Amino acid sequence: MASTLALAGCGGPVSTLDPAGPAADAIARLWWVMLIGAVALFILMMALFGLVMLRPGAGSGLSRRGWILAGGLGMPLPILTALLIYALIQGERLLPHPDGGPNGGVVRVEAVARQFAWEFHYPELGAGAAGTTLNVLHIPAGRAVDVTTRSDDVIHSFWVPRLGGKIDATPGHSPTIRLRADRPGLYAGLCAEYCGTGHRDMGFTVEAHPPALYEQRLRAALAGEEAQ
Repeated sequence: MASTLALAGCGGPVSTLDPAGPAADAIARLWWVMLIGAVALFILMMALFGLVMLRPGAGSGLSRRGWILAGGLGMPLPILTALLIYALIQGERLLPHPDGGPNGGVVRVEAVARQFAWEFHYPELGAGAAGTTLNVLHIPAGRAVDVTTRSDDVIHSFWVPRLGGKIDATPGHSPTIRLRADRPGLYAGLCAEYCGTGHRDMGFTVEAHPPALYEQRLRAALAGEEAQ
């Protein structure tokens, strides 16, 4: 029952444990592997604790130095080393890498943060107001999308939990994060850095369209923004 209640909180629109893309899937797998590693270390420590409680003289044959080396290095080091290597391998999947094809086959978007909204620019379709949507990011499902972030005021943080990791939007810097949605749908995004009194309302939506309809629906959304 306790496990069921605990796992009930693993879903939802902003759950990192309900991935809908390869980057988010890598993060979720890393979380589960880290949890398994932590549980393994906990079990080992509890086993040693139970041993010395039930048999007080069981550890007397090992010196203090031996306990430090065995318990402080020998036991956790292999597990922590394996977790570190796995984390580095998985972390590579979160970085934007060049792909083949025209323009790398990657859709490029600019996310501009300001108190308290997100503006999304689509440079491949044109600049200015006609190439901007407010608080809704349009992407094609099944394709890599490189989002370059920047801020016009304070530090914000761009995060779509079900599609990828988070990255800071900092004045004077333009870091890039790669997202990909496995299937069409709506995905919740938010600012993960406290940025002022309106921080809690600084959410946005990622709308992933079928690839064949992406440009048509994006242009319709841009026309709607321009009309407003």
